[in-house]
This record gives sequence, C-alpha cells and structure tokens, in this order.
Amino acid sequence: MPFNISRRELVRKFRSLGYLGPFSGRRHQFMIKGRKKIRIPNPHGSGDIDVSLLKEILRQAGISDKEWEEA
Repeated sequence: MPFNISRRELVRKFRSLGYLGPFSGRRHQFMIKGRKKIRIPNPHGSGDIDVSLLKEILRQAGISDKEWEEA
C-alpha cells in the first residue's frame, strides 16, 4: 500500500469490510463493526490521507494489508 488514499475511498473500503458509518463523534467521525470502533480523519479540504496514518488506522482496526487490498 504505497499510496495515499482519499477519505471517500477510506470510507468505501471500511464499508466493504463490514463497518457501519461514519458517525459523528466529539472531535472525529468514527465507524463501527461489532465492538470495534475506529476513528477516521476529519474531511478537511480535499487532502488525501497519508499512507503512515492509513497504516496506523488499519493496525488499530486489526486489518491486514492483504484484507485491505482485497476490500
């Protein structure tokens, strides 16, 4: 996963992995799947999500690179 990703694509992929949302939180929106809850970056402008932040989000969600690529 060597590329940045748009927020729209991030949400699309998490939905394909079974997550619901995004829902409004206090400071960040979040998506849920069962008892897992992940925070997603705020939609500031049209900037893409950096690959390092994406990797951290996936680590917290317990999603492997392979699962992500197949979503």
